[in-house]
Amino acid sequence: MGTQTKPASGALTLVELKEFASFSKGTQRYIRRSLDVGLGHRDAIRRWSRDVGEAASIRAQERVYSRIDHIRAHVPDDSGLDAMEPMMGPLVTMSAFDLGQDRLPDFASYRFLYERLIGAAVRPWLPGAFCAAAALPHLHPERRRILLQSISEAAATAPGWSNREPSFFPEWVEKVDLTVAG
Repeated sequence: MGTQTKPASGALTLVELKEFASFSKGTQRYIRRSLDVGLGHRDAIRRWSRDVGEAASIRAQERVYSRIDHIRAHVPDDSGLDAMEPMMGPLVTMSAFDLGQDRLPDFASYRFLYERLIGAAVRPWLPGAFCAAAALPHLHPERRRILLQSISEAAATAPGWSNREPSFFPEWVEKVDLTVAG
């Protein structure tokens, strides 16, 4: 009678929380904003835009993210090239938009966001989509170099991926007035 050792979901959530905490404040903000836009949680323009430029960026993001449901519906069950075509083009386009916003500085932050936007099934496809988007000419050559160097050999050549859905989804937290709360 053997027991299977499996981390408690609370421990895995804590790992995800720590990973999110390791990102810069700007990256954390962009991930929370992107989740609001992509998952339709709330009025992203009202919540996140600080100026006209940021409002325009969120509107553009809403247009690009309008294909998330299509991407989710077309994530292949296997690695067949014919099955990936309907998903990969829109995924690379969406990835190129996000990397072009200059708020996701590396593969780790990109992966963190996309696992939550699309789901665990997209994990095997993220290294390819990231590399394709990071190599596109809309990014400055130095930025392309930094992004492409950020993906580890282990991530790029993984023999398998977890199918466990993410459990931690960061959200906006209102500031608390400590003089009133105390």
